[in-house]
Amino acid sequence: MMKSMSLALGTLAVMSLTACQTMEHGTGQKASATLESRSGSNVKGTVNFTSQGNNILVTANFSGLKPNAEQGFHVHEKGDCSAPDATSAGGHFNPDSKAHGMPGSGSHHAGDMPNIKSDANGNASYSATLSGFAVDSGPTGILGKSVVVHRDPDDYKSQPAGNSGPRFACGLIKSS
Repeated sequence: MMKSMSLALGTLAVMSLTACQTMEHGTGQKASATLESRSGSNVKGTVNFTSQGNNILVTANFSGLKPNAEQGFHVHEKGDCSAPDATSAGGHFNPDSKAHGMPGSGSHHAGDMPNIKSDANGNASYSATLSGFAVDSGPTGILGKSVVVHRDPDDYKSQPAGNSGPRFACGLIKSS
C-alpha cells in the first residue's frame, strides 16, 4: 500500500513538472509591443504575439501607413528603439544564422514576417501564424527584442534584409 502510494505521488509529481514545462514553452504565452513613429513618419501601431504550441499568432493594428501599399514588418535583434531612425534596434532577429526570406517558404530569419497591407486610409489590421521563434527569453525568444515597420515592402530576396527601406515605426516586445 505504502509503495503504491509513493509510486502514485512520484508519478503525479512528474506529470505536474511536465505540465509546467509545457505551459512555459507551449501554448498561451503572450507578448505585445506599442509602436511609435520613427524617421519622420506618422506610423503607429500595436502588435500582439500569442504562443499556440509550435506556432505564434501575430495580430496587429496600424495607422499612418502609406495608403494602399505594402510595408516590411520584422522582429529585430535588439530591444532598443531610441534612435530617431530606429537603427538602434539592430538587424533582423536571426538566432539560427539563416538567409533572409519569406516565412513558410524555405530559409528565413526568425524575425521575417509577411508584409503589412494598408487600406486607402493608411490603416491595416494584420494577422499571421508563424514559427521559428518563441514568446519567451530563450535563444529563439522575442521578449526584449523590437518589432519594426519599414517604409517599403520586403522583397524576401535581397540580403540581408529584403530591401524594405527606412524604419518608420518601432516598439519593444514585452510580456503581457
